[in-house]
Amino acid sequence: MHLLEITVALMAACVAFAVFARRTRLPYAVVLVLGGMGLAFVPGLPHLRLDPELALAAFLPPLLQASAWRTDWRQFRASIRPILLLAFGAVLFTALCVAVVARLLLPDLPWAAAIALGAVVAPPDAVAAASVLKRLPLPQRVVTVLEGESLMNDASALVLFRLAVGALAAGSVSPALAALTFLGVGLGGMAVGWAVAWVAGRLTPRLGDSLLEVALTFLTAYVAYLAAEALQVSGVMAVVTCGILLVRGQRNLLSARTRTEARATWGFVEFALTSLVFILVGLQLHGILERLGPYPIGFLALSAAALSATLILSRLAWVMPFALLPPSLARFLAEKDGLPLPREAAVIGWAGMRGVVSLATAIALPNDTPHRELLVFLAFVAILATLVVQGTTLGWIIMRLKVALPGRDGMDREEAAARRVMARAALDEVQGRLDSPLDGAIARDLVGEFRDIDRVYSGVAAGGTQAEMLARLQIRLAAIRSARRALIEHEAGSTTSEEMLTGLLAETDHEELRLMRQIAQTR
Repeated sequence: MHLLEITVALMAACVAFAVFARRTRLPYAVVLVLGGMGLAFVPGLPHLRLDPELALAAFLPPLLQASAWRTDWRQFRASIRPILLLAFGAVLFTALCVAVVARLLLPDLPWAAAIALGAVVAPPDAVAAASVLKRLPLPQRVVTVLEGESLMNDASALVLFRLAVGALAAGSVSPALAALTFLGVGLGGMAVGWAVAWVAGRLTPRLGDSLLEVALTFLTAYVAYLAAEALQVSGVMAVVTCGILLVRGQRNLLSARTRTEARATWGFVEFALTSLVFILVGLQLHGILERLGPYPIGFLALSAAALSATLILSRLAWVMPFALLPPSLARFLAEKDGLPLPREAAVIGWAGMRGVVSLATAIALPNDTPHRELLVFLAFVAILATLVVQGTTLGWIIMRLKVALPGRDGMDREEAAARRVMARAALDEVQGRLDSPLDGAIARDLVGEFRDIDRVYSGVAAGGTQAEMLARLQIRLAAIRSARRALIEHEAGSTTSEEMLTGLLAETDHEELRLMRQIAQTR
């Protein structure tokens, strides 16, 4: 079967599994992995073997960039301590625990190979985290910590993996050299990301075309990753750094049209790549089992269970000291250092889903690694265990610990205050034209509407009633829908061009979506 046919078939399967996940309310990533495992044993289908370098280079840059663009960077800075404790401390601690258990199961396994296995399975996956978290009602602080961790921990794990593989080939490695290499690879990746973002920031205003600007947002992710990898520094840190800098500047660099088109384009690409990633993970099962060799089934089951349990429990052990803090101290640290509250820490400890980075790194183990095929199998089972066990129970844990966000009761005062700032600026602009001989009459017709909007948001920000604002929004929504119906009826008997009709309909669609969002937040 040709590559194009395989890709189309996989995307069709992804859509079918997505519909099934939505109807059954199961985590999307879990359904895709299990569905891929089922497809792996369908007679006649080709056995797809994941190329680790291609998988990381093709999937990781845009998905990391998408996560970076979605991250609340103000909250990220406020939560930098727990993010770093998880992205570096938890990764190293988990890798060590897994290495110890691997050595107990396989006494002849070199320490370097055991640590390499630990580095493979230690980092929770950014793609898995995003696919599970987006459907759960978690506080923004918890989401920021988990997504921030998953953005940075791949860098620490991949550097540790390289050091372990190097030690396996050389027989030993100097701790001082390892520390310097770890630091240099990370800082080098950040420098490359900064350079790519600097160039992109100066190219964007010169393009003058929304399609080219959207294409550049994708190009920067791949250029940052590939350039960093070519220089043998962290491609992950390069993409994350580039994403941080670009998201801070894109509000001023990109036009409204470009931002709208970029959101739609990135939404589809993220869905397609995420779907393919997880279904490809499941499809690897058949080949992994074929290459296991003579290991007894009992030993495989025991090893897989022991490693998966170690992976889950070691993360919980790392965060439990925060979860057991006295309430007064926990609140103090949460306000001062951005550390999570005890119940939030417990949820963070349970949210450790692994994904394609772990599997691709496992497949990248050198062929002469002792027990290589067994280590790849253990990594696959660890991914499956964390996705199925933790991914399917995380929502229940959140509800049980009462960490879930309460339902919204109208618009937040903070949001109303932000909307009031926008309304006041618009009102000032209109009022500034009242004395204009050219625009004065038109401005006088409009000023009343802008004053009403400012008055409504001012009342909400001060804790007043939202009934008037809701009524206004509903009337506007009805008017927009009536206008669109009239346009469609008018077009049936006119010579309006398709391009003009599409543009007018797009305007009404955007306005309707905006009004519906405001109505949902106001109720």
